[in-house]
Amino acid sequence: MGALSWLVLLLTHPGEFRILLQYWLWHDQRDVSVPSDHANTGWDRDTMRRCWHFLDLTSRSFAAVIKQVEDDLARVICLYYLVLRGLDTIEDDMTLPDEKKQLLLRNFHKHTLTPGWTFTESGPDEGDRQLLVEYDNVVEELRMLKPSYLDVIVDITKKMEAGMADYAHKAQTTGSVYLEKIEEYDLYCHYVAGLVGEGLSGLFSASGKEGEFLASQLELADSMGLFLQKTNIIRDFREDVDDQRYFWPREIWGDEKYGAAVGHPAFQEMKEMHLAGNEKQAEYVQSAMILNALCHATDSLDYLRLLKNQSVFNFCAIPQTMAIATLHLCFKNPDMFQRNIKIRKAEAAQLIMRSKNPRDVAYIFKEYAQKIHAKCTADDPSFIKIAAVCGRIEKWCEDQYPSFVNMATGGQAQTFDTTDVRSRVAQILDDHQRKAWLEKKREELLRTTGAATTAREKGEEATAADTFKFVAIAFTVVTVISLGSVFGIMLLLDRFT
Repeated sequence: MGALSWLVLLLTHPGEFRILLQYWLWHDQRDVSVPSDHANTGWDRDTMRRCWHFLDLTSRSFAAVIKQVEDDLARVICLYYLVLRGLDTIEDDMTLPDEKKQLLLRNFHKHTLTPGWTFTESGPDEGDRQLLVEYDNVVEELRMLKPSYLDVIVDITKKMEAGMADYAHKAQTTGSVYLEKIEEYDLYCHYVAGLVGEGLSGLFSASGKEGEFLASQLELADSMGLFLQKTNIIRDFREDVDDQRYFWPREIWGDEKYGAAVGHPAFQEMKEMHLAGNEKQAEYVQSAMILNALCHATDSLDYLRLLKNQSVFNFCAIPQTMAIATLHLCFKNPDMFQRNIKIRKAEAAQLIMRSKNPRDVAYIFKEYAQKIHAKCTADDPSFIKIAAVCGRIEKWCEDQYPSFVNMATGGQAQTFDTTDVRSRVAQILDDHQRKAWLEKKREELLRTTGAATTAREKGEEATAADTFKFVAIAFTVVTVISLGSVFGIMLLLDRFT
């Protein structure tokens, strides 16, 4: 932001100005070019410098959070992202004939390890074509990775390329440009995003920053990816429709009940949703899509609770909180059908600063779930289901992090909110547990003290017995010696007399 933009923001939105100023002053940003960090970032190599450049060029939102991950894991994730971005660029390129695209996609895991491999035949309007033109830089850096990292990247690339190839083949050979069923929509999102989460879990484990068990949490990792992907698909409606990319499943947008709710027939084409006169029906379809995305929220929260490394947690949590905020922005917002909308910078900065631990992230989810629930109206066909899924998010938060418990800070013990009636029950239970703990410790202390007393008494008895034995032996020895002496003297007197 320039000086003029800061001044305008100060005059028009002083609260947002304060938040952004706090973020700019206090939020640390990792500089991957710092010489002391070259061993981790690889900035001293021309090939890796070029990879960092392509990360900034191709990623609209992930570049900053990727760079914040500790040690060499940031570089590994950067390369992982670029591999999948290259694969996605080929899949999105509609200028490539199906035969050529199929060969490229299904063999991409081989190309990505072939020294010097590049691809220069992408369409001139393909936004990320330059990445493929200079893909040999990515190949060179990949070949330097540890086998444990590289195995994960290649495995995910194989799975993703197969799914993308299948969908690309269907689109180009059947003429169908739509995803028909919700199950097909979920499978597509799994291939393009769920697998990304699976691979990241594997990389976290391979780095040693997270436990080995995390790599096996496939369902939770998949939900993390689906939550982000579905949010992007909802938000990018107008951009995708204008580019003739249709990711919303017909089973949702073509459902007759949304048209019947306003006295209209069902939509026949996705692009009808942004036309004048269809606002209410489109709003109901949008609600159903957001409902579908919100079903992954609690799985995402479960996944975040498993993480122990702070930088890995931040990397995973920030996109998730951005997603729930974006869903709230889109919900009941007709502007979403006319243009690409984004949360304001100050809101994004505040989310970044708050997304530091599982409890705070859970409360962010809870806040936005409550806002979505409040915006939903009873005339919406998805009203009850939206209320239920928002309630499930709130219940998850209350079960894991009860709001009437004030967390311990600054060396102070946790306390209960006295204005909440639940505090009385919690206080009774807490007192009971505390008394039980103290009683247990007292019994342990008594057992320990009793054992020590018994041992001391036994020791004293043993000492007295030993003393008696010593005295008896000494007395016997002295007596024998004395008698012997007397007897000897008597013998000598007899001899001389």
